[in-house]
Amino acid sequence: MAAPKEPRPCSIADALALVGEKYSLLVLREVCLGNGRFDQLVRNIGAPRDILAARLRRLVDAGILTKVPYSERPQRFEYRPTRAGLDLEPVLLLLKEWGDRHLRPGGDLPMVLEHSCGDEFVPVVTCRACGDEARHAELTPHPQAPGWTVGGPAAA
Repeated sequence: MAAPKEPRPCSIADALALVGEKYSLLVLREVCLGNGRFDQLVRNIGAPRDILAARLRRLVDAGILTKVPYSERPQRFEYRPTRAGLDLEPVLLLLKEWGDRHLRPGGDLPMVLEHSCGDEFVPVVTCRACGDEARHAELTPHPQAPGWTVGGPAAA
């Protein structure tokens, strides 16, 4: 069997094709914080208006955000996360935690999240079946794409 000529089929790559562009996850961060109006997004993200408008269109077209009118005259919209957008929130939480831990080791944190229990929220990835924390050494990959092994394309 010939080695595949395409890169490894990968859900991470597919997701990055939608949200991996500069500013896309920052848009989602702001919308999840409740800042879905265009002027708020421009101010809080610092993106050029034309690029921000393009990212918003792409996120709406992908079903990650929805546009909701908040003013008739002049007609204005705000952006809100869809179910798919809210399903990306754990990714944002884990990126924040990684940045807090590895890029701000002195503890100069720009934001702290409080859980409804009253304690500071620190996300942890757990196994759905047993509830244990997922650790690298305890995960075993099983490639499902035909012609691929963990190491790459299957030998002929």
